[in-house]
Amino acid sequence: MSESAPTVQRKRLGKIVSIAIPVAALITGLLVVTETTRYPRTDDAEVFANFIGVAPQVDGPITNLAAQDNEFVKQGGLLFEIDPRPYQYALEQEHSELNTLEGKIDDQTRTIASQMSAVGAARASTDRAGADVDSAAASISQAQASVIKAKAALDSAQAELQYTTRDFHRLEPLLAKQFVTVDQVDQARTKVKVDQQAVDEARSQVKEAEAQVQAARAQYDQAKAAVQESWAKLAQSQHSVLTLTPLTAQREGKAAAIRTAEYNLNNCRVYAPFDARVTNLTISRGAYAHTGQQVFTLIDTRVWWVVANFRETQLRHIKPGMHADVYVLSRRNVRYDGVVDSVGYGVQPDATLVGSFSTSLPDVQRSLNWVHLATRYPVRVRILASETEPFRLSESASVIMRPGYTAGVH
Repeated sequence: MSESAPTVQRKRLGKIVSIAIPVAALITGLLVVTETTRYPRTDDAEVFANFIGVAPQVDGPITNLAAQDNEFVKQGGLLFEIDPRPYQYALEQEHSELNTLEGKIDDQTRTIASQMSAVGAARASTDRAGADVDSAAASISQAQASVIKAKAALDSAQAELQYTTRDFHRLEPLLAKQFVTVDQVDQARTKVKVDQQAVDEARSQVKEAEAQVQAARAQYDQAKAAVQESWAKLAQSQHSVLTLTPLTAQREGKAAAIRTAEYNLNNCRVYAPFDARVTNLTISRGAYAHTGQQVFTLIDTRVWWVVANFRETQLRHIKPGMHADVYVLSRRNVRYDGVVDSVGYGVQPDATLVGSFSTSLPDVQRSLNWVHLATRYPVRVRILASETEPFRLSESASVIMRPGYTAGVH
């Protein structure tokens, strides 16, 4: 019995469908592979941003807590304030010490001026003593000249006395013979006496001139001693002059202490260094803050990234500067444009594959892995979105690479 026409058609259609389904599946698989190869994608991604721990730089109780947990703060906004009174007192103390130092410098300056005047007086006294030495030396020279003159006069008087004495002794024997008169003999005797008196007077003048020389020498020695004494006084006065160096050298130290005190006082008020989101705020007003101890965390909202983990086989299709579509799990229908900033070059080795490294030899695991999974490397994708977007740190995301594609936020 021959089959009917509808039955034959159904069998033919069944054969066509049985062939078309595998072919369609194969084509679909090829398209999927091609699409995923050209446009790598991953759901293993998280939203990421820079964050810092806010810690005070001075100790003290918190008197004003302006920030609130999960609050958005603008750059320069007050976060909290530490009791500034101890640091204000410290600053005033440093200013007082600097003023005291300046007062000491002023007093020392006046003392040095007085000591310099004493040095000037000592130097003038030294100059006068030197002049007295010169005057005494001149007096010695003058007295020595007087001695020479007196000795010359003495020699002249002695020569005259010798002449008159010889003349007298010549005339006196002639009186008995009456070759000369009595008057002539008396005149000769009188002349001898007069010349003898002249000699005696000249000898006295010599002794007086020599005494003047001795007196001038004594005055010269006294003047030299006075010069030495004045020089000693001058050196003493110069050595006793104080110096400002030990005091002026303290100025920079006092100024540095003032700057440090001002720095500590200014750090009593802590401000936001950038636009940020406050998080992990677990303290309240009145808590004692310690230097370097974190109070809460600030999430930098200026730039957001998605750290997407791609298989190592996909990395050759991903380059810095490439655009990507970013979706966050909390807003699946919102597409953000992103730009690849960098592609990772290292991850922690898998201990189940390479074992643990030590200083001797690698500790290779002896287990057999039937399935070898591709290693995933982090790719950092910067999100091109405004700061007002409500991103959350570490929220789940999906990334699809779009080579040459520059889409905006939808």
